[in-house]
Amino acid sequence: MKRKCFYSFHYVPDCHRVAQIRNIGTIEGNRPASDNNWESVKNGGDAAIKKWIDDQMSGKSCVIVLIGAKTAGRKWINHEIVKAWDARKGIVGIYIHGIKNISGETTTKGDNPFDNIKFGNTDKKLSSVVKCYNPPGATSKEKYAWISEHLANAVEEAINIRAAN
Repeated sequence: MKRKCFYSFHYVPDCHRVAQIRNIGTIEGNRPASDNNWESVKNGGDAAIKKWIDDQMSGKSCVIVLIGAKTAGRKWINHEIVKAWDARKGIVGIYIHGIKNISGETTTKGDNPFDNIKFGNTDKKLSSVVKCYNPPGATSKEKYAWISEHLANAVEEAINIRAAN
């Protein structure tokens, strides 16, 4: 059975990289908002964005944060991470800087977005619990192959980690 997952990512620079990962097909992901739909959601303000995120996360067991060069620290990425953690969903990070975009370009590795978020009533960073994977390989093809082979297992591990914490 495929897990139902929510993808969290920085849209503008990473949408093509994310589309490639969604097409792997080992998990069932949320449908991306088209540019027109997203503009409509954004025009509704913060309340509309939160509702859209709530609706998209509903029924999902895990959030996959696809980490590009500028993912960490973004307002809505942080919101999605906190919401997922509070809802007891699994959370996993996958670095995608080595995957080529539509122009055939890769980018630099971004910061760990879980370093920005503390959990519970402690000063512990979420990164001390949530795993981030930096796919090995020298080429985009090798990194994609690693993600394709290991994504489903990373999701299962994230769900188990959340259940234990």
